[in-house]
Amino acid sequence: MTFISPSHLLLICVAAIWGFAFVAQSAGMEYLGPHSFNAARFLLGALSLVPLWFLMGKKRLPQGKTLILGGLAAGTIMFGGFSFQQIGLLYTTAGNAGFITGMYIVMVPIAGILLGQSTNLQTWSGVILAVLGLYSLSIGPDFEMAYGDLLELIGACFWTAHVIIIGWLSRKVDAIGLSICQFLVAAVWATIAALLYETPAFTDFQGAWLPLLYAGVASSGIACTLQIIGQRKVEPSVTALILSTEAIFAVIGGWLLLGETLGSKELLGCSLMLAGMLVSQWPSRKRPELAAQG
Repeated sequence: MTFISPSHLLLICVAAIWGFAFVAQSAGMEYLGPHSFNAARFLLGALSLVPLWFLMGKKRLPQGKTLILGGLAAGTIMFGGFSFQQIGLLYTTAGNAGFITGMYIVMVPIAGILLGQSTNLQTWSGVILAVLGLYSLSIGPDFEMAYGDLLELIGACFWTAHVIIIGWLSRKVDAIGLSICQFLVAAVWATIAALLYETPAFTDFQGAWLPLLYAGVASSGIACTLQIIGQRKVEPSVTALILSTEAIFAVIGGWLLLGETLGSKELLGCSLMLAGMLVSQWPSRKRPELAAQG
């Protein structure tokens, strides 16, 4: 019999923290514009990871030009992903945002094909279910996609690119150092955008202190730490499977804290999208003779 281990519970906590972060992001924009909110959360995210960076000590990988250039690229992509996600939340629900953002889980294998990687029938089945779910969730009777959902989908494309570049960089540079670097880069871009398009005041940041604290510290520093600890004893495919449930927590958080509701069409869409995410990431068992050869 298979039991849920402490490592699995830690990853479930990470998914819950990330899911409820959509609620914090939505609530924070009652006081701040999307770029101002992101600038503050990115800075808090970088600062929250500094203690972990020092605790890693000698376990950190060597730093160098690759870290700087990688952080610049990853931070720029992160800024794009969070910008579309945050602006999209002005026009859609936290639940919709969570599920559509989660599409990156099935979009990554598709992008891998363009990079010369192979995929399998299981992944394609997940993609089909996710696309059908997206259609049911976001496409109206006139075959037009809701504006906020479209922004979230564009953001998911950025998250797909982010996953790919982080996957490449993580084998070459220190993970925590890279996270801090990309948060700082994203903070710079968001600050520039906020100064160009918004007029934030200090009192606005004061009003949004709780959503900022959650999105910046809990969703970044705490969740990142728990993810690192949890992933040590869990297979990557199982990790991705657990973390994909953040979409469910986004819907729960929107329902409990924001009073959001879903109709039957939206529930069907969410169910199909979740099924697609789970199918595409579900661990496949090797036959005993093949496993022995691996």
